[in-house]
Amino acid sequence: MTRPPLPFALVIHGGAGVIERDQLSESEEKSIHADLDAALEAGRRVLADGGSALDAVQAAVVALEELPRFNAGKGSVYNADGRHELDASLMEGHTRRAGAVAGVETIRNPVKLARTVMENSPHVMMISTGAELFADTQPQIERVPNDWFDTGTRRAQLELEQARESAAAHSDAVGLRGKYFGTVGAVALDVHGNLAAATSTGGMTNKRYGRVGDSPLIGAGTWADERCAVSGTGWGEFFIRNVVAHDIAARMAYRGDSLAVAADAVIMERVPGLGGDGGAIAVDRDGNIAMPFSTTGMYRGWIRPDGSRGTAIFAESD
Repeated sequence: MTRPPLPFALVIHGGAGVIERDQLSESEEKSIHADLDAALEAGRRVLADGGSALDAVQAAVVALEELPRFNAGKGSVYNADGRHELDASLMEGHTRRAGAVAGVETIRNPVKLARTVMENSPHVMMISTGAELFADTQPQIERVPNDWFDTGTRRAQLELEQARESAAAHSDAVGLRGKYFGTVGAVALDVHGNLAAATSTGGMTNKRYGRVGDSPLIGAGTWADERCAVSGTGWGEFFIRNVVAHDIAARMAYRGDSLAVAADAVIMERVPGLGGDGGAIAVDRDGNIAMPFSTTGMYRGWIRPDGSRGTAIFAESD
């Protein structure tokens, strides 16, 4: 008798932020679900073939980086100079290996370079020019001109934000809420019982001074260990200050909290308690998943160990 394969689990996100139902047409909403499902399928194929959680989260995030809809890779937002600066990280739970890049401008798939940093260097994180010099030594990393990341939607967002900033020049500082919308990520449990997480982003519209958020920071936007894997999305400064991804894992390790209790406490209480917001996706070693968010919506998709799968945008039942 053939033994059935061990179960696996996969969760992805395409960003949490200000997403209003009345701003999405029926056709656009269907298109979002289709894009999420395509990325989910990219990761599922890896896991169904017995591949590693690390390979699965990379495959899912690469698929999201290639979709202009999301603020990562091709759909990345513009900084104040009208250019794109991209960040990414990934982590393997059972080995605690991790890799990250920040502020890169010519890397088509930053999550691939993050993994290359992890596997082909003695370092965990590289930034900006140095990361690109390292990429020069890695022929498997595809390079593109910075304007390859251009999209009309993101250009319009930059122009709107700069117009708002100019109008507010003599008033109170322009609030950051809503400007961080974006980020993509994936977490997975493979059939070998191993966990991994990956996160990628174009950052914040109209950002200056080389601003870096939580996405490439191990422990803040990305974490994986033997108990769980987490990828965050939201107001990065608050995710950094709360070390969000690691805090979820620590609550499980040191308090004995379940994944759902730990994720809800951090995302729905701790971060909003300091004035931030956002969401996270997580999976534990038993295949339980969590997808809390305190914003109006979070693009997300999931495959549970029982084979059930789905995608969602708003706070309807998962």
